[in-house]
Amino acid sequence: MTAETSQTLDRGLRVLKLLADTDHGLTVTELSNKLGVNRTVVYRLLATLEQHALVRRDLGGRARVGLGVLRLGRQVHPLVREAALPALRSLAEDIGATAHLTLVDGAEALAVAVVEPTWTDYHVAYRAGFRHPLDRGAAGRAILAARQGGLTEQGFTLTHGELEAGASGAAAPLVGVTGVEGSVGVVMLADAVPERVGPRVVDAAREVADALR
Repeated sequence: MTAETSQTLDRGLRVLKLLADTDHGLTVTELSNKLGVNRTVVYRLLATLEQHALVRRDLGGRARVGLGVLRLGRQVHPLVREAALPALRSLAEDIGATAHLTLVDGAEALAVAVVEPTWTDYHVAYRAGFRHPLDRGAAGRAILAARQGGLTEQGFTLTHGELEAGASGAAAPLVGVTGVEGSVGVVMLADAVPERVGPRVVDAAREVADALR
């Protein structure tokens, strides 16, 4: 801790991070041990976080992340979208295909930003807000591959016809962005993705990741 930081705020944020990393919640004693502070401090931290609906405690006394976190989380997508748009525009214009940024939302992939090329006669209509299972489509498969350590050496994933008949996709995961799990990709009307597209998608994903750090 430095003179410019708040110890209490730091501890409160650490509580939220600890709770976010568990599916079963934590007791006051468990939090006390993990934080290295006494139980009284933990009680005060939890009481404050509960007032803002950021933490809730179940009947057994275990603390869990509260619904108030969802309200904060809704504001993340516009910020991420804004940071990603320059790289997506460049990708869409270069490849001549619809470019998108996709983030994990529960068990689904959610397109949060989409840019269509301006110079093509036709392209795939792919809208922000579109959802699909993580195990279908290049965007979701790239995320799963990165999560499971199964990404190819080239760093991208290719698919054909999984979300729309006749459409092919290429996507690369965002790497090294704390708190954000997603991918950057393109979707095009083609039987196969041209060879140069995969590496170009990887470059775009790297640009977006750099913008989000």
